[in-house]
Amino acid sequence: MKLASGLTIALGVAAAAVALSAQAGYAQGGLPNAAPNPYRLDEGWAKLPEGRKWGSAIGVDMDRDGKSVWVFDRCAGTDCSGSDLAPIQKFNESGTLVTSFGAGMFNFPHGLYVDADNNVWVTDGKGKNGRGHTVMKFSPDGKLLMTLGKPGVAGNGPDTFNAPSDVLVAPDGGIFVADGHGGDTNARIVKLAKDGTFIKAWGAKGDDPGQFDTPHAIAMDSAGRLFVADRANSRIQGFDQDGNLLFEWRAFGRPSGLYIDKNDVLYVADSQSDAKRNPGFTQGIRIGSAKDGTVTAFIPVTAEIPSPEGVAADNAGNVYAGYTTSMNFRRFVKK
Repeated sequence: MKLASGLTIALGVAAAAVALSAQAGYAQGGLPNAAPNPYRLDEGWAKLPEGRKWGSAIGVDMDRDGKSVWVFDRCAGTDCSGSDLAPIQKFNESGTLVTSFGAGMFNFPHGLYVDADNNVWVTDGKGKNGRGHTVMKFSPDGKLLMTLGKPGVAGNGPDTFNAPSDVLVAPDGGIFVADGHGGDTNARIVKLAKDGTFIKAWGAKGDDPGQFDTPHAIAMDSAGRLFVADRANSRIQGFDQDGNLLFEWRAFGRPSGLYIDKNDVLYVADSQSDAKRNPGFTQGIRIGSAKDGTVTAFIPVTAEIPSPEGVAADNAGNVYAGYTTSMNFRRFVKK
């Protein structure tokens, strides 16, 4: 009885701490859409091959040179299952396409992460045709090095995923997967060793602290804290690498994409906020501190190009955004 009572008290203290962290993050952020926009659009920066157009550009990350950018798009449409286009693309600092690969290998491109060795990790969020529900690792020139999950098989076990949304690799080589995309899919974070061996998973469907409803993206700060874009709950949740909840922030809107640079600047793409789903917030990219949750800048969407989901920033502070429903990719530079 004493153990149960102590556990109840401990959980109550933890919940109160998270609640205070959530309130602090929102208060520090100020009015949801009021932060200044110090950026301008660099129109036409990325140069696609002649005759090709953008699909839903969902995954965005920087090359380790800090200048080039990788983009994972849905093959000039909303799906790659019947396409022969290469959805993984690398653009140099001038916006020229220098590498592309992955044709015929994906159904539903989603997360993209570039590790310390410039290997490219991606997730395929739908299963059919013997593909999908997987995390795949490629060399920088497109050689498939590893596949995690069972292609085409949805599950919630130690060797299966169901609609994995994102992936990242920690400095020690450990692999984290945001496994789930709402509906009847999973709602968990999976931790694996560098060789893909399952270590643990945490989370469940819901809106309580530590639960998820569409864990859409993940990122890690310099302190090794794991940030989860808990999109349908309109919040970012922060964890240590063992799954212990550290904070909950709501000042960054309804997060679809996350990126944290080497200075712990946090970039959050909000593709869904509106008067019904997240009152007071509008879509755009909110930029602030990964240390305390302060929002310092906001790049709003336009009526023509809504729904930013992928986001990253180069060493010069230029911001890159991938758009899904409006099928576009854009670069923003400091004014």
